[in-house]
Amino acid sequence: MNYLVCTLITGIGATAVMDLWGIARKPLLGIAPPDYGLVGRWLAHMPRGRYHHASIARSSPVRGERLIGWIAHYLIGIAFASVLIGIWGLAWVEHPTIGPALLVGIGTVAAPFLLMQPGMGAGIAASLTPRPAAARLQSLITHAVFGLGLYAAGWATYFLYSI
Repeated sequence: MNYLVCTLITGIGATAVMDLWGIARKPLLGIAPPDYGLVGRWLAHMPRGRYHHASIARSSPVRGERLIGWIAHYLIGIAFASVLIGIWGLAWVEHPTIGPALLVGIGTVAAPFLLMQPGMGAGIAASLTPRPAAARLQSLITHAVFGLGLYAAGWATYFLYSI
């Protein structure tokens, strides 16, 4: 098995599962999917020296922010998959288990809690949002779904290599 190919398939697959959950949340829970355009806006302001915003939604829009956000979203998913495969090795892809996938998936919630949300004006772990506990719970659920996606994509990768 090729490490890079396994990482790409697993990361893209897990991120797609997370996106499907984001779409399903609207009819199930009345919660809109994340706006990755705002992530793109945040990232696009960084080369200009701006890393923190009082409110990313009120910051000036940046050309191509939606595309930047979506590309970053998938690249981050691939990077997190590389952590899983980097720690547990290609042996994990040959026999995926749910424990490491959930551990990495849930562990990735540290990124929005400690980097993205503070940088975008929501505070550490959404502490400055109107309903911090609800925002934290949704982040945790979404990242657990990403972990389930890592597990499912690990199996898909295994089957693709078995053909």
